[in-house]
Amino acid sequence: MIDSTWTNGMAARLGLGAAAAILLLSGCTSTKDKAAAASSTPASLEVTVDDPDAPVGPTVSSTTPDGYPDFSGSLTAASVQMSNEEAGDLQRKLSSLGAARRSGAISEAEYQRRVQELRKLAAQHGAETQAQITK
Repeated sequence: MIDSTWTNGMAARLGLGAAAAILLLSGCTSTKDKAAAASSTPASLEVTVDDPDAPVGPTVSSTTPDGYPDFSGSLTAASVQMSNEEAGDLQRKLSSLGAARRSGAISEAEYQRRVQELRKLAAQHGAETQAQITK
């Protein structure tokens, strides 16, 4: 009696273990193609800036076959970035404006007028750039 109970218990445990192993192995659905595609992605992203006057080519799907977004390709900037020369020129203008204010070379009213002029330029430039992006 004890032998048959022990044997039945061991058989049930082995059956449950085999069923669990089958369930675990059936959940693995990866293929060699997916593994090869994952290993072929570039180590770093390449960001490029397109010429706004260039003709638009066909768009490439940005999703993988399973529906998830694909960021492995090169990314394109939405707008042309400010060059180093433009940034340096702007920094020099703002620094000289601040230095003139501190030294008293220009009045507070003149300083505020120039600041307002730069803010107006920034607001217009932002709207113009946004309009170019949405074209």
